[in-house]
Amino acid sequence: MSAAGRFRLGAGWPRGAAGAGNAMSDLVVPPVEEQDIEPDEGGRPSARELRRAQRRQAQQAAAEQRYLRRLARANREDTVPHRGSYALGGGRVAAFDPPTMWRATTVQACGLWPFASGSGAPMTGVPLGQHIHTGATVCGDPLNWFTRARYISNPSLFMLGMPGLGKSTLINRMLIGLSAQGVVPLVLGDLKPDYADTVRALGGQVISISRGVGGLNILDPGAMGAAAARIGGQAGQALEAETHGRVLNMVAALLTIVRGGPISDHEQSVLSACLRHLRERTPQGQTFRLPQLLAVLEEGPPRVRQVTLDRGQESRYRDAVDPLHRSLLGILDGPLGDTFAAETSTRIDPDATAVCIDISRIGEADGQLTAAAMLAAWSDGLGTVAASHALADAGLAPRRWFFTVLDELWRPLRAASGIVDRIDALTRLNRSLGLADAKITHTLKDAEALGSEADKAKARGFVERAGMVACAGLPRAEMEELGRVVGLSRREIDLVSSWSSPPGWAQEGGNEEPPGRGRFLIKVGGRPGIPIRVAITDTERHLHDTNTRWIANGEADRLLAERAAAVRAVTGGDLVAPAPYSESGRR
Repeated sequence: MSAAGRFRLGAGWPRGAAGAGNAMSDLVVPPVEEQDIEPDEGGRPSARELRRAQRRQAQQAAAEQRYLRRLARANREDTVPHRGSYALGGGRVAAFDPPTMWRATTVQACGLWPFASGSGAPMTGVPLGQHIHTGATVCGDPLNWFTRARYISNPSLFMLGMPGLGKSTLINRMLIGLSAQGVVPLVLGDLKPDYADTVRALGGQVISISRGVGGLNILDPGAMGAAAARIGGQAGQALEAETHGRVLNMVAALLTIVRGGPISDHEQSVLSACLRHLRERTPQGQTFRLPQLLAVLEEGPPRVRQVTLDRGQESRYRDAVDPLHRSLLGILDGPLGDTFAAETSTRIDPDATAVCIDISRIGEADGQLTAAAMLAAWSDGLGTVAASHALADAGLAPRRWFFTVLDELWRPLRAASGIVDRIDALTRLNRSLGLADAKITHTLKDAEALGSEADKAKARGFVERAGMVACAGLPRAEMEELGRVVGLSRREIDLVSSWSSPPGWAQEGGNEEPPGRGRFLIKVGGRPGIPIRVAITDTERHLHDTNTRWIANGEADRLLAERAAAVRAVTGGDLVAPAPYSESGRR
């Protein structure tokens, strides 16, 4: 194009329009550094975009700092209420309110199993109740927590609580649940009785011990002697030696109760020699009794005289054995003779589904006989457990697990000085056996009532060695003392001590229960305690009622009839027994 043509194309433009001005829009183009242009081909943002991003980040950081300062002010210790802060984001809330819960077996709710999330509470063992704060189901017992869950290293439970708050109710629940799993419950000394009807309903054996009702020969080797003879060989000799030690320990315990103090080591050696002499001259399959033991001591065979170091002098022998002779006469002619000097009226059946030794017919004021009957029941029951496992080890019987209940532990503890050693010896003999136990008493002050500091320390050791500790309502002073033994937090002490308060003053005074009835705190080592609420079924309520003597005659007859009907329903199979628990602890 010629220069003239190019000039004509610009005809009509104002002069000086070339440059920043535009003749067609009269707009002024901003400088390059102020233009909002797109990122270049390398993807780098423009300078304006970088400045905007920095401003946005600064604004967000400032807003976050203001929120954190407000939240910190709202969550100060002096401003946060118990239920949590009302500020944005909430505060220290312990748990959400639980949703409505429905229970079913895995057969009925197979479409919902396995569950997508856990409840945060132990689910291995017997269902005990619901978590007080979360409402989750809590399962547990010393046997399953030792064998399956591995929560504890010692299969034992020690329970403390004031009377009437449901200690025996919780143990009753464990008995029923463990029986459904094939475990054999052994209630060794039922004082009220609390468990006799439950054992009958489970198809078990109930043995009564009292004056004129039934006796127990403490020199009878019982199931251990029969198992030793059946096994034979070296294993049978070892079991026979253990039987000798258990019988010797039981005789020493009775003498301790009669004397009010422990026997000497010299007297224990004399007793051991007398028992060996009797066993050697008694025919196989027969038993001997306390009168025969007294006759051996009076006769003084060479084996017994050798232990006394009489050196052939009759006077030295009499001086050595006369105190022991007088104590044995005190058993035969005293309050214990009618019960422990005769033959055993009913032996424990090793194949029974459950066993309860009922000593409720012994009078409340007869403390010596009560303590002696409890110790004799413990010795006989634990001997039956040892015999069962010895037969299983020899391949002569199936393996069975046992759960023993030692209720009202304070009764034998107060019987005599030194009785703690005998209880400790009886319970320590089952360390290697498939045996879980539950010891029940009211407070730690039961141990403080003992005579010597050594006995107090040994009694406190029962709590320290327990794998599980369950607390019902206890006063604050008791909880402070217990906290020094098992390690309780301030919140746990406050919670359990609040359960020991009496019920409110109702206007009509009807059906008011203590706030702690059915509530327990379960402690395992240094773990936080698990507060639970136990809810029992109607069948359990009929089988376990410890206040039947406080009911009017007509109402009592009705309740007794309901209890008998419940027993017939369970034993007759009208009620379906609980299904065995799976490995996860659920039915």
